[in-house]
Amino acid sequence: MGLRAWLGGPALSVWAKHERSSDGWLPLWRHMEDSAAVAGRLWDEWLPLSVRRLIAGVLPGGEGDARRLVVWLAAVHDIGKATPAFACQVEQLAQVMRDRGLDMRSRQAMGADRRLAPHGLAGQVLLGEWLEERHGWAGRQTGQFTVVVGGHHGVPPEHGQIQALDRHPHLLRTHGPSGVLWRRVQGELLDACAREFGVAERLAAWRAVRLPQPMQVLLSSLVIVSDWIASNPDLFPYFPEDVPRTGSERIAAAWRGLDLPGPWRAEEPAEDAQGLFVSRFDLPPGAKVRPVQEAAVELARELDGPGLMVIEAPMGEGKTEAALAAAEVLAARSGAGGVFFALPTMATGNAMFPRLLGWLDRLPAPGQARHSVLLAHSKAALNDKFTDLMRSSRPIAAVDVDGTGEREWRPASRDRVAGAELVAHTWLRGRKKAMLSSFVAGTVDQLLFAGLKSRHLALRHLAIAGKVVVIDEAHAYDTYMSMYLDRVLSWLGAYRVPVVVLSATLPAGRRGELVQAYAGKPTGSEAAAAFEAVAQAGDYPLLTAVTPGGVPVMRRPAASARGTDVEVERLDDDVHSLADRLEQELTDGGCALVVRNTVRRVLEAAAVLRETFGEENVTVAHSCFIDVDRAAKDASLLERFGPPGRADRPKTAHIVVASQVAEQSLDVDFDLLVTDLAPVDLLLQRMGRLHRHLRGGREQTDRPQRLRRPRCLVTGVDWSAPVPAPVRGSLAVYGAYALLRSAAALLPHLDGGRQRPVRLPADISPLVQRAYADASDGPVGWAQALQDARARYEEQRADQAERAATFRLDAAARPGRPLFGWVAAGVGDADDTRQGRAQVRDSRESLEVVVVQRRADGTLATVPWLAPDRQGRPRAGLALPTDQVPTAFAARTAASCGLRLPIQFSYADVIDRAIDELEELHVPAWQTKDSHWLAGQLILALDEDCQTHLAGFRLRYSPSDGLEVTSRGG
Repeated sequence: MGLRAWLGGPALSVWAKHERSSDGWLPLWRHMEDSAAVAGRLWDEWLPLSVRRLIAGVLPGGEGDARRLVVWLAAVHDIGKATPAFACQVEQLAQVMRDRGLDMRSRQAMGADRRLAPHGLAGQVLLGEWLEERHGWAGRQTGQFTVVVGGHHGVPPEHGQIQALDRHPHLLRTHGPSGVLWRRVQGELLDACAREFGVAERLAAWRAVRLPQPMQVLLSSLVIVSDWIASNPDLFPYFPEDVPRTGSERIAAAWRGLDLPGPWRAEEPAEDAQGLFVSRFDLPPGAKVRPVQEAAVELARELDGPGLMVIEAPMGEGKTEAALAAAEVLAARSGAGGVFFALPTMATGNAMFPRLLGWLDRLPAPGQARHSVLLAHSKAALNDKFTDLMRSSRPIAAVDVDGTGEREWRPASRDRVAGAELVAHTWLRGRKKAMLSSFVAGTVDQLLFAGLKSRHLALRHLAIAGKVVVIDEAHAYDTYMSMYLDRVLSWLGAYRVPVVVLSATLPAGRRGELVQAYAGKPTGSEAAAAFEAVAQAGDYPLLTAVTPGGVPVMRRPAASARGTDVEVERLDDDVHSLADRLEQELTDGGCALVVRNTVRRVLEAAAVLRETFGEENVTVAHSCFIDVDRAAKDASLLERFGPPGRADRPKTAHIVVASQVAEQSLDVDFDLLVTDLAPVDLLLQRMGRLHRHLRGGREQTDRPQRLRRPRCLVTGVDWSAPVPAPVRGSLAVYGAYALLRSAAALLPHLDGGRQRPVRLPADISPLVQRAYADASDGPVGWAQALQDARARYEEQRADQAERAATFRLDAAARPGRPLFGWVAAGVGDADDTRQGRAQVRDSRESLEVVVVQRRADGTLATVPWLAPDRQGRPRAGLALPTDQVPTAFAARTAASCGLRLPIQFSYADVIDRAIDELEELHVPAWQTKDSHWLAGQLILALDEDCQTHLAGFRLRYSPSDGLEVTSRGG
């Protein structure tokens, strides 16, 4: 029939939308019907099966009830606009309503009180009254449903707000005779929605329902998405319409114009593990699936429901491929509609994105399947792979189903042949909607934000509730981040989200915490014993799995046949001793990796080594390069030190001096490793870059004779002291306790020489468990130093836990309890800015700048050493005029020269001074909507010698060494 058919004159006059520029408007009944229609389409064509099942599982009528509930809540979400507090805002539309008998004061006369009745909260109250008065619901039953209406602008109401509105009923209905009509119109609209959308006869059955809080969150998020789509005038034109359409024609045209890709519909692979890996990954001819990979697929098939799987295996064992293969099985069995691959850094996210695309290309894709994809971090728009996908998306506008001349849209250009079409969809952009894409690779921050009290948190929960979530490098997160991760895992368990956790070096106790966070506290002695066994297991490789509320199981696959014995020895912390030793070791050539714990130590070592080996034979890699140089540096390292057959290895001796950037993401291989002492799990990650590949068979005959045995020299410590004394920079980064525990764990190997190498992978778990066991382990002479260091460490952990709890989301409450105050005392909006990341990482706020060059004549330009882009267009020295917006190409090139300033600029007094000085170069012409690449950016201008001063420091930049910071007098 359509909603309009149920309504009389006054109800038809209530307005919902108004556009000042055109004076177009939309009546409330029309927006209700639009929103309901969108919700129905989302349910039928976009929402993953796993989410539909989850909502349906708590309702007596199953999926039919669930669809009706979603559509109805979307229809009534704006009922709060049928109130004087809202309707008075546009005088000409308010007057039309007054002419129909709905009296109200003007906006000015209503005054500040009007803010006590935002239309979401007003709608929550009206819907609750209607359920009580018309359908006999008890007051305590209504909140679990009505909070969806109250929170549809991103923040569920708090109890104090509800009580304040109760004291001002005139905001909902005017006093006097007109109040009766207001009540009648509100009831008429709600009655019409109940009849039109098929819930009138279901409300009695729903009175007994106790909606779990996770379901309330999902319902809220679906209403938000429905409202946002239905509020887009390009899809749902305001009145008067240019082309009159019926309700069904209106939604058909809008849905066709939106062209939203549906969810992934995975089918369980019929192949065995070997066949699955051959078909999904680019395996070399004759390659066999590894035991860990085979075990992961088998365990995914054995689970009796969605669950969490922890995969612990050595570096280079193919954990990423194991996770994706398991994700396909888990998605098929659970109905998940996508995958989110969470990684520790932007660099690892960038490295993962093309691997994700490659896997997607090989997935079976029925018919004309399309998948939405996303690279989720703050600089994704500078990633070439992702921007290629963004260029292929098109604007959004309603498209008449029977329109003439409409060409079916496909991406304009593609350099890949995909099983399914991959798109970066136009509507799925922006910090609040982007994560709703089906396939996402991004930083772990995007996952941790789901545990942060913030506006529109429900959308983040919807984004992860319908996916398989893969968490890489799980050992890399400190106490602060782990507090958020554990809380997010508890919600993922409540949503029945399949989760795969990857680590090469996970402490057993942390494994136990992750498993329990997801599954919940064990009930019964047998379950408690199983969880305790998980927290104590020292097996390696190891797979652990658990379902929500279940008992964990473990699998112990064999490691792959290849192992490496790494001889470990001490090296004095003196750069000249380092140079002498490397000169001796590299007499016949070879490639050495020197890992330092601070950028300062990287640059100091590189300067001395260049005196011995020459500029061209020493490469520097660390985090203080501009983005475009960092990417080029990573690519160069892979080209020279990557896997055999893909890399052009230097013919003469070469040394790479790197910071922690060498620990992760890059598949690089060196003959010799020198490393600063670090926590033992990170040392093992660094050892994973040593003899990573076979060169000349198992005897490594393609390596220089003296470097055919892998060796690791540990420095950054005064080894002659009674208790090893790490250098100051290392202490600042890692703390004394972790470093001393690492040294203690390594002692048998440091003292044992060739007889006691670190055997990889066999020694990985014993070393990690020894270094992270609750009981401190070390020589008697270290006891006091360890005790003092532990006290400081425990104090820091307690401080981190306390600060993390401030804005951390609570665990889900008992079923039926409304989400009132769910994000109270939160942080507002959460996003992937430097401020946003600081909310879920225990790090000082950092400064990020765009680096440009100021020429002698005072004009600005892009830095002069940039190579041409992929199309051969020059990028170096492009003019950046300050009296107008630069060309899009020049502005994007400048934006690609982003640089995060080092820790010296993170202290309160320094950061304030630095910002004041940087803001002196404020370019008003760049602060417009047409300058999205540069608007709001802090600009750091280098002189023609690539130097400048900032906040009392001298800054020097070079493409070979990155940023060097010294005090002005230094």
